[in-house]
Amino acid sequence: MSAVQHVHSPCLVLAGAGSGKTRVITHKIAHLLQQGMRADAIAAITFTNKAAQEMRERARELVGAKPAKALTIATFHALGVRLLREEGERLGLKPQFSILDSDDVVGILRDCANTTDAKLPRLWQWQISLWKNEGLDADGALAAAESESERQAAIVFRAYAERLAAYQAVDFDDLIGLPLKLLTTDPIAQAKWRAKFKHVLIDEVQDTNAVQYALLKALVGPEGVFTAVGDDDQSIYGWRGATLDNLKQLGVDYPSLKVIALEQNYRSTSAILRAANHVIAANPKLFEKKLWSDLGEGEPVALLQCDDEQHEAERAVARLQSKRNAEGANGKWSDCAILYRANHQARVFEQALRRAQIPYKVSGGQSFFDRSEIKDLCAWLRLLVNEDDDPAFLRAVTTPKRGIGHTTLAALGAFAGARKISLFEALFHESLEAAVSSRAVHGLHEFGRTVHDLQARAKAAVGKDAAMKLCLDWLKELDYEAHLQHVEEASAASRYSNVLDFVEWVARRCGGRDEDDPEQSVLDVAQSISVIMSLMERDEEQDQVTLSTLHASKGLEWPHVVLAGVNEGLLPFTRDEEAITPEGLAEERRLMYVGITRARKSLGVSVLRRRKRGREMVIARPSRFVDEMRLDDVPKPADPRAALAELRARMAAQVAEREAKAPKEKG
Repeated sequence: MSAVQHVHSPCLVLAGAGSGKTRVITHKIAHLLQQGMRADAIAAITFTNKAAQEMRERARELVGAKPAKALTIATFHALGVRLLREEGERLGLKPQFSILDSDDVVGILRDCANTTDAKLPRLWQWQISLWKNEGLDADGALAAAESESERQAAIVFRAYAERLAAYQAVDFDDLIGLPLKLLTTDPIAQAKWRAKFKHVLIDEVQDTNAVQYALLKALVGPEGVFTAVGDDDQSIYGWRGATLDNLKQLGVDYPSLKVIALEQNYRSTSAILRAANHVIAANPKLFEKKLWSDLGEGEPVALLQCDDEQHEAERAVARLQSKRNAEGANGKWSDCAILYRANHQARVFEQALRRAQIPYKVSGGQSFFDRSEIKDLCAWLRLLVNEDDDPAFLRAVTTPKRGIGHTTLAALGAFAGARKISLFEALFHESLEAAVSSRAVHGLHEFGRTVHDLQARAKAAVGKDAAMKLCLDWLKELDYEAHLQHVEEASAASRYSNVLDFVEWVARRCGGRDEDDPEQSVLDVAQSISVIMSLMERDEEQDQVTLSTLHASKGLEWPHVVLAGVNEGLLPFTRDEEAITPEGLAEERRLMYVGITRARKSLGVSVLRRRKRGREMVIARPSRFVDEMRLDDVPKPADPRAALAELRARMAAQVAEREAKAPKEKG
């Protein structure tokens, strides 16, 4: 209750696993509204679209549809998009700037370095992202480079930044970095947004990186009032820039910070929580807390000894079958999960589940929006919104093929680059015929007219029915189904089925739901397509076992969980049995803690005697975390004879005390 009612100074809520952090955030929003704060003055920031959606639904149930609609509940990146759409012109961005996806970024990096290497641009992308998450620009990256490969990446970084500016485009990391720049360098924008949000709530604050933490500080200001909710024991994203230093720094930056710990777990049995508490106790502590539950002792955590990966998969499947069958008619496969440290471990479990004819899904597998056929169509939609989006132009002009080859596109790129204009703008430049053949000019003009025509039709196609008709007509005009047949006949049918799902999805978004959510045009939906692709998580509620990495399982829970491959080298993860740093070990231990606390009713911990490493089988050692769980530490039931003897002794002592006092009272 104190976490909900504390509203007058900065507050850190240490929400242990399963302690109801989303409930705290939504009830605090309700409390702020009851205290008279306007709904549009409250912002709640999360890390995933799914978490934002869950929070929005709970808020709607708690405070009603109208106030909930006025709240700002968004991911860090979605909030960044909003700031840049409204204020981006202050940074030189057009309101309809493009948001690049991962493939676009790799393509630009490849062009910047003029390389055909497939691996290097991915490495550069990862390194540049880390630098951006540390708040470094290209100059700062060059100064920080410690090796020749990092120096090379920093040089490419500079060229990449110039391309983004020329293309009026941003990447995913810029959705945090540019709003931070705006709020720290533009006093007018800073004053506007600090005045707008009177109370900011941040979920999973332990997962923030340096730039996200700086953005939070810039948004609330030195005297701002906020509620940060997180758990230092669940900080597992150090590899992507998240740092526990931000939790330490909160108390320094905000001396009046009130720290409130939530220690009651509403998810797991005592047996499961005891194992989790034992494991995490081995880590150094920022804040002391110990989870407890009133859900009863529950069944003991099971240690599953397995000969090898094949045996492990068979035992895991048999265990989950047993758990489901024990529930009778209420048994569901969706109550079951198998969690592992690395993606490659999934394959043998998939095979075992298929043999047993058990439905399953691989969490964190390929997203619907990552499919090439969906990216093709999204490129067209992005181009309708921003004709200067060169990556979208290059994908659209070549998908499907229309007789415009690489030579023509290279010449067009050189022509546009020399004049510092976009590829699309170059299509209709009066001097283009001097750079490419007349036949090529005709093909380029035809493509340009097609885009302009589609642009006008997309603007006019308002509502679900009009959107559906436009999209289906567009697919026919592209002859896109034939294109898929040409690319790969075997998969064409299933891929075209995905395309039709996408068309239906666009049409539904155009349809509107009520007076507060009016109908949109296809062009309106296209304006947000890039951020939707990046943030949308396709969640299909089906009765199937979940296979997931431990990282992807965070925030989720299942009645029955098997933790697989709990062996040295896998968990904690090390490369070729190399020594692990104390910081790395602490994070791996937190990962184990996250895995344990996903389980509600039963937990099986699977250990291999032998495991595959490369092409050979090697002796496998149980993870040190197995000993740390102290699975033999089970509360012993009280001996009734001892309890009776203790009761008799207490009664005898009370009688003796009364008798000793009696003579004094008579006298």
